[in-house]
Amino acid sequence: MKDYSRREFIGTVGLGAAAVATGYATPSRAASQPAPLRALTDSTMPIAASERLARISKLQMLMQTHGMAAFLVEAGSSLEYFTGVKWRRSERTTAALIPAQGKFVIVTPYFEEPSIRETLQIDGDVRTWKEDESPFVLLANAMREHAAIRGMLAIEPTTRFFIWDGVNKLLQGAREIARGDVLVSGCRMYKSAAELALMQAANNVTIAAIRHLHSHVQRGMSTSDIRTILVNATSQLGGDHEFSLVLLNEASAFPHGSDKPQTVRSGSTILIDSGCTVHGYQSDISRTWVYGDASQRQRDLWNTVKRGQELALENAKLGAPVGTIDSAVRSHYESLGWSKDYMLPGLSHRTGHGIGMDGHEAPYLVRSDTTPLEPGMCFSDEPGLYVPGEFGVRLEDCWYMTGQGPKTFTPFAKSLDEPI
Repeated sequence: MKDYSRREFIGTVGLGAAAVATGYATPSRAASQPAPLRALTDSTMPIAASERLARISKLQMLMQTHGMAAFLVEAGSSLEYFTGVKWRRSERTTAALIPAQGKFVIVTPYFEEPSIRETLQIDGDVRTWKEDESPFVLLANAMREHAAIRGMLAIEPTTRFFIWDGVNKLLQGAREIARGDVLVSGCRMYKSAAELALMQAANNVTIAAIRHLHSHVQRGMSTSDIRTILVNATSQLGGDHEFSLVLLNEASAFPHGSDKPQTVRSGSTILIDSGCTVHGYQSDISRTWVYGDASQRQRDLWNTVKRGQELALENAKLGAPVGTIDSAVRSHYESLGWSKDYMLPGLSHRTGHGIGMDGHEAPYLVRSDTTPLEPGMCFSDEPGLYVPGEFGVRLEDCWYMTGQGPKTFTPFAKSLDEPI
């Protein structure tokens, strides 16, 4: 589960995979840093230009099927997915107009063109606007050039209002506006072998970083002490650190944490939720353990959550609505006396979410999602349980669907005593 409100972007270099070997010095806050870890992603390959061309072709086919003339997408993961252009969002518009037929147009500030071309992997028409000019004029003109193509202007779901509104006003209602969810999901929900390989690498890095952390946690450490070890390990293992949640003691009952300071003590519940990216593809793994001796209540709750994780995959059936996975886990917890309908104490969030270039993508393992489960779809599996005022447990691994059933990127935790 990724924390969008509290997550800290500490360190941004790292990739990685597999577990780390022994032989590292046991650190303390006063001691020297442990020996560096070996990068595990040196052999990973980014998405090839040929695959991006195939994505554009599929997008255009979907547009034609759904009666859409063009697709408007601003900087973000979808623009990167289709073109390779990796760019941040700001008040200065960088966006693309991809027609149902023909070459796409990318609009960007004049002084950003060299940077845009650095990551643009496929042939497209780059058009620039100067500081006193309007990017929307360029986008609207690109749309008019394809006036012969009938259909709606589809908007990528996360594109900000001021961009598509600026284009629409210049088109003066000549095109009906439609949400582009069906286009984005129709492409991005189904991961290729190359995408799965990058997600495998990212998950390998994160589980290795958590394993390394597990052996270095000490009494008295704060959340920031622990996070620093985790972020550094992720970087050394070869992953670009994306986020890390460190939830200790009572804060572990808050799925996305608490601002109240916490430190490790005997019997502390330690909940770690972390992820990284490898060539744009993400991981998301959670582990919970106890520092020192665990109480029977901690063990019982941990074992219940583990069973929920297992039930999620046992109910992952081809063609079934993805929401039935959430319902199956929730029914089991409720049969044991936990709260119903996403209430506390119990499982207050969905069982999982889609994942790929974004940490949270469609479809979602929530009981209201009726999307049929199909090969190539990737999800997290994270049915936690939370007891406000006491502690919480979350175990999370990512998996993907195959024609033979679900397959995890990382093995489930064995037990509370062997959580990695």
